[in-house]
Amino acid sequence: MELNLNHVDYLQVGVTSQKTMKLLPTVGRKATQKVAVADHDGVVTCFGMKKGEAVPVFKSLPGQKISRLELGGALGTPQEKIFVSSGSEVRGYTKKGKQFLTFEANLTESINAMHVSGADLFVCASYIYNHYCDCKDQDYYLSGDKINDVLCLPVETVGRIVPILACQDRVLRVLQGSDLQYGVEVPGPPTVLELLNRDGGKGGEEVLYGTADGKLGLVQITKSGHVTCWELDNEKKKGGVLCIDTFDIVGDGVKDILVGRDDGTVEVYGLDSSNEPTLRFENVLSESVTSIQGGCVGKEMYDEVLTTTYTGWVSGLTTEPQQMVAGPGDEIKMSRETQGKVAALRAELEQLQVKVLQGREKYQQSSQSSTAVSSVPVFSINDKFTLCQDDASYSLTLEVQTAIDNLLLQSDVPIDLLDVDKNSAVVSFSECDSESNGNFLLATYRCQANTTRLELKVRSIEGQYGTLQAYVTPRLQPKTCQVRQYQIKPLSLHQRTHTIDQERPVNTLRLTGQFSFAEIHSWVVFCLPEVPEKTPAGESITFYFQNTFLGTQLEATYCKGEANFKSDNISTISILKDVLSKEATKRKINLNISYEVNEDSVSHTLQMIHPKLEYQLILAKKVQLIDALKELQVHEGNADFLIPEYRSILDESAQLLEEYKKQPAHLERLYGMITDLFIDKFKFKGQNVKTKVSQLLAILNNYELDSLMEFFTHLYQIPWAA
Repeated sequence: MELNLNHVDYLQVGVTSQKTMKLLPTVGRKATQKVAVADHDGVVTCFGMKKGEAVPVFKSLPGQKISRLELGGALGTPQEKIFVSSGSEVRGYTKKGKQFLTFEANLTESINAMHVSGADLFVCASYIYNHYCDCKDQDYYLSGDKINDVLCLPVETVGRIVPILACQDRVLRVLQGSDLQYGVEVPGPPTVLELLNRDGGKGGEEVLYGTADGKLGLVQITKSGHVTCWELDNEKKKGGVLCIDTFDIVGDGVKDILVGRDDGTVEVYGLDSSNEPTLRFENVLSESVTSIQGGCVGKEMYDEVLTTTYTGWVSGLTTEPQQMVAGPGDEIKMSRETQGKVAALRAELEQLQVKVLQGREKYQQSSQSSTAVSSVPVFSINDKFTLCQDDASYSLTLEVQTAIDNLLLQSDVPIDLLDVDKNSAVVSFSECDSESNGNFLLATYRCQANTTRLELKVRSIEGQYGTLQAYVTPRLQPKTCQVRQYQIKPLSLHQRTHTIDQERPVNTLRLTGQFSFAEIHSWVVFCLPEVPEKTPAGESITFYFQNTFLGTQLEATYCKGEANFKSDNISTISILKDVLSKEATKRKINLNISYEVNEDSVSHTLQMIHPKLEYQLILAKKVQLIDALKELQVHEGNADFLIPEYRSILDESAQLLEEYKKQPAHLERLYGMITDLFIDKFKFKGQNVKTKVSQLLAILNNYELDSLMEFFTHLYQIPWAA
């Protein structure tokens, strides 16, 4: 069944956080519902729609930024009480706006996730989970990584309290009281949890989750363990999932899954006969979708998908047909109601333009005064710097509540800027003198008039670490700028994983010395991404990582006074050895360093590089031939005389050039990795082979895997110096 939904804007509030909009329940199935939404100004707004206009029910006073909004009430009754978290405080409002609860959770950090179930309140700060019953402390849990969301299975269905934490380390932690019952490994860092069909489905145990890298999944949480029902990969490289809801928008009696993403994509998934999700509808907004709900808001009898965006727009995708009627001569004209709306909007726009002109005149007059001080306008930036597993690059997303004028990128470490299809800004590069001022990159993005969201991609080189800075200048007067900093770590292309292949040949680095558990953990945080900044509980910890570019792996196990690192890539061990030695020297800590190098690991790494290198060499060769083949085609009038291989290159020339353009310096990057592997191998033998690099490059220019491996193996026959 084809789904047609039409976009309509209702209201704009302040900047919003994730999951801060809900629809209040109604008595009738098709009656219009009230909307409760909270923003960063600390204001809770509740409104309904009447004759196409947003009519406020109540509006709270401004205060501290609101991070979550949930609905609650006694179990078995309509969930129409509004609960919001602000700082470490939870407030409750009735549907008419009367405040009936102010509860101080006494947390040292702000609440970033909340769930309400009857008299039970579940709140989470960065690493801490607390459960309260009737505002009395019940349970407490310290998580091993940052908590992104919290949910509880419906008590009235499962008969017990089962809290679930969505944690940054790709694990859903299922709790029993204050203890961890078990963990559910998911394919990406989970950002949002939602009960299937809003009640957990059959048995109340089915939970939907969305991840930061855009994946969706359904998992069943049972007493004895979990069952993965399905996982939906993010094949089209859409944004991360910020919000989920379930609602029968199609009207076939089966609830659909509504998804909002941080790139503005709104999706509706239906479940087929085998309960697998299939995409029914997709719409792209200009900014990230922070909340999504299914219901009836604009007009009775017409269901819709209601969304809230980062800058506070509350809008709907409604099943109501667009109000256009056919006139004489098949001309399309607007209905009277729509004409009235347009006239009212034009009048409002004219009033706003007059106010803006008056404000500008007043500002110009006051700025001429010698005592006048220009105030810097404050604006919010929603930024995200994440490693993309698919192409081993970092995605930098910047979203501003007003239009962006320009963005300056500055880096003190070598990085490549990659093309992004969604990016319409014009980029220009400035010359850099890395020796005198330490700049390796200076790039300016000039944005189009109404650009509020910008997405960039950069690729770093492992072993080279420093800071990437983004200077964001919006279209505001007076001109102002905010700076955001992002750390490029020594092993920046490594990503956390649950398991590794224990059969691979590994090199081992062992450190011992007078360092504490917190100190060695801080060094690991400095070296590797996706490691929680908080020192783990217990006496020791093990982390597993995978290199997103090559697929090599790393195991890090450490405790007070001892650390062991194992990797099948000798260059990873070399980088760790150099960086950890520097960090220990800064703190004046003596380190005893020993290592074991496995000769087989070098050939293993070369074999992992081989398919990527071979593919890039073939791609570069094809791209070099395109111009010559096109010239021949023009000269001869057609390409029939060419062999099939050359004809296919001509046919695929656009795709080949596009792929080559998207991966600048890819071949050089692989050459660099092989060169580093070569130097690092012999460095551990105590031999400097930098003079032999030219021979290595000559072999790479006429690449064959066997000749390369022979060069690595037989250059020097030197025993390992441990």
